[in-house]
Formats: sequence, structure tokens, C-alpha cells
Amino acid sequence: MTKFSRRLLALAAFILAGPALAAFPDHPVRIIVPFPPGGGTDTLSRIVASELTQMWGQQVIVDNRSGAQGNIGTAIAAKSPPDGYTLVLTHQGVMTVNPFIYSNPGFDPLKDLVPITRGSQQPFILVVNPKLPAKTLKEMTALAKASPGKYTFASSASGPQMAGEMYKMTAGINLLHVPYKGAGPAVIDLLAGQVDMMFSNPTSAAQHVKSGKLRALAVFALKRNDVMPEVPTSTEAGYPQLSEMIEWYGYSAPLGTPPALIRQLNTDFVRCLNMPEVQQQIRAQGLEPSPSTPAEFAQQIRTDYDKWGKVAKASGVKVD
Repeated sequence: MTKFSRRLLALAAFILAGPALAAFPDHPVRIIVPFPPGGGTDTLSRIVASELTQMWGQQVIVDNRSGAQGNIGTAIAAKSPPDGYTLVLTHQGVMTVNPFIYSNPGFDPLKDLVPITRGSQQPFILVVNPKLPAKTLKEMTALAKASPGKYTFASSASGPQMAGEMYKMTAGINLLHVPYKGAGPAVIDLLAGQVDMMFSNPTSAAQHVKSGKLRALAVFALKRNDVMPEVPTSTEAGYPQLSEMIEWYGYSAPLGTPPALIRQLNTDFVRCLNMPEVQQQIRAQGLEPSPSTPAEFAQQIRTDYDKWGKVAKASGVKVD
């Protein structure tokens, strides 16, 4: 189907939806990504924004507002007018970890945002600078046990930070956490050897693993990742307890956005995410397209809020 045909179908859907929704959008739409360019959140959102621009005939702008592990951009979105023209990339760590490690993240993830759809799901991956002698997860554990507190791990947000804390608690080791504002700057320092390892998503790591600039030790999922099929799962690496450390991205709107508009946004986002060419682009980044209903996404946020809240409390991590 051509882009022109898709735009005609979208126009027909707007007309059938009735006059109240047919006018949306009549000017540019902003998607706030609460992290800097260069990571999975930014990559996914630019793929989606490009397709929605064609579908709606209005520019969809990706607005990177990084800071405080995603809190700043998410809070800006939560306080925006509930008219559908400001949406936000909803990140697993921001929504389910930050409320437990920040005394005031600036928003309530369960009250201030209305879920539209899940966008993608992907496993965390542990990558190390190749100068590190560890070639397996067990070898990395042995190194860390021999030198407690010596080795550093980077994270781009609180979600991957908690993945690191889970590994530390499971393996009984002590690693030094080094936080970054996003995946881009974290990967730069990992490549330079300023930090030893990173709990990453596939988007940020795959190209460097393939080039040999980074070494991947494990994928924290039940199955191997299609982009890096040579990397063992955590179960294969000897740590089945870490087999379901999954990160997700999705999209939400400010509280008060009309239910009819949420339904329309869900329909359009899901149509976009289900397009074969869009799915191909997303999978090429190591992400797995995973559109959902608003209710399904809301339930996942609630479930993971409880799950990762327990991990955050057990780790004792506090940012302020």
C-alpha cells in the first residue's frame, strides 16, 4: 500500500468517526521523548512520527526533553493541555521505577497520564568494553567477586539501572553504578573505557557488538535476540532468575484527554505499528513491535509498577 493510499484511508476513518474527531489533527502534534537522541526511545519515536506525519497530513515532531532519568520530559507532558497535541513516549523505568527512587518525580504515573498503546518490548542486554577479560556472564561475576566495587556499570535510565541491581542481588556482587542522561552518552563512555559495562537495550548496543567494539555477555530474556542471535540468554549463561528483565516503550496522553480521542489515537498508533514496513524498521533496531489496547497497556504499567517497585525498595537505591 502506498503512502498516498494510507492517507486516503486515514482521511476516510476521520470522516466516519464523526465531526468531533475528523478535525484532529489540524496542526502539528508533538511527541515528547524524555531522553536525548541516540537511544531506543528516540529511534522508535522517529520511526512512528514519520509514519504518522504521512497518515495525518500534519507534522509529528519528536521533542527530546531529557533529564532526571526521564522525569523532566514526562512531567512536562503530564502538565500539557489534554487535547492530543502533546503526547509522551512512556518508558518502563520512568513509570515503574522512578516513583520509588525519587522523592518527587514531578508526576504520578498511575494518575497523571492516560495510556494510548504499548509501542515495543525488548530485553535488557549486558555489554562490556572488550578490554575487560570476561567473555561470559559467569566470568564477569567471578571478576566482580574478586574485586568488590572495582567495576562500573552505566545506565541510561532507572529501568536498566534496576536490571543492574537485579544482577547484583542475584549474583551477590558489588558494582559501582554510573548514571547517564541517556543511552547515547553512556555508550560513548563505554566505548572509550570510561565505564566497564552497561545494561542496555538492543538498539544502543547491536551495531557496536557486531563491529567488535563491545562484547555482549547475555540477553535477559527467554529467547535470543534476532539482531544478536549469537548472544546467549541469561538462562543459557547460568542465571535463569534473570530471564525476564524486559523493557517496554509506549505512548500516553495527559490526564483529561477525551476518551474518544484516546480511542482514535490508539487506532492510528496501532495501525502505524502494525504496518509491515514499520515493523521491519523497528525489528532492525533490535526492538519488538508490541501494540496494545489502552487497557492492556494500563495493566502492564500497573503490574510492572508493583514488580519493579519491590526491586527498587530491596536495592535501597535513592536518587534524592
